Amino acid sequence: MADSITKRQLVIIGGAEDKDGDSQILRDFVRRAGSTKANIVIMTAATELPREVGENYIRVFERLGAENVRIVDTETREDATSSTALEAIAKATGVFFTGGDQARITSILKDTEIDKAIHKRFAEGIVIAGTSAGAAVMPDKMIVEGDSETNPRIEIVEMGPGMGFLPGVVIDQHFSQRGRLGRLISALLQEPADLGFGIDENTAMVVTDSQIEVIGEGCVTVVDESEATHNNINEILKDEPLAVFGAKLHILPHGYKFDLKTRRPILNDGTVPDVPLAVSATSI
Repeated sequence: MADSITKRQLVIIGGAEDKDGDSQILRDFVRRAGSTKANIVIMTAATELPREVGENYIRVFERLGAENVRIVDTETREDATSSTALEAIAKATGVFFTGGDQARITSILKDTEIDKAIHKRFAEGIVIAGTSAGAAVMPDKMIVEGDSETNPRIEIVEMGPGMGFLPGVVIDQHFSQRGRLGRLISALLQEPADLGFGIDENTAMVVTDSQIEVIGEGCVTVVDESEATHNNINEILKDEPLAVFGAKLHILPHGYKFDLKTRRPILNDGTVPDVPLAVSATSI
């Protein structure tokens, strides 16, 4: 039982998840957070419509049977020291970050008492989830903004500090719907991270310790640059095209998994395909 308590779980959603039908992804989050005993805190820092967005998620989570759901609205950094909010997080079994603007989340919450409290509870085993902007903030370095439907160039993406729940990677959302492969590659080449994840809409990558499972109707695109043999990032001006040789690309639909330690995809029957191990696999 102790092992299950200390597992670190993230539900990272590509945006536009189903809220009115079977709600597969949100259902999975509620189940992981305690099913009918779930105590869920909805963080609305990303949105300028916190009450409207928060109440929509309250409706969904209560329909799915969560016992206790409440909004923690933080419009300013001063709000991030609220004793009421800190008490709610201390009791939570799941924390959910809504969509909106990811820069609002970090500017309001990062390095505050609420930030420390959520990380403490995450280490203790509660489930952290986020959709759209709430997904973008999961790494330690995040995509703040960038151009879609374009080839990789330095100028098309702006990076900034994330919330650090899944360090060492880059995450992008609304991925295939907005044609964001170019900006994900651009972000990877500009950061120390060499694993990038592009998550489609109504799709999630569920992280349990070092293993990812894909759920939902789309795919998760994995770009692994750890074995890349060449890039030209130090030779070009910011508006010139980037080159990269030898990067790996994996497309993972529902049921497929990925191991962060070995950097290997896992088939939906649990077997590992016969592919070479990465040269410099590291633990995340």
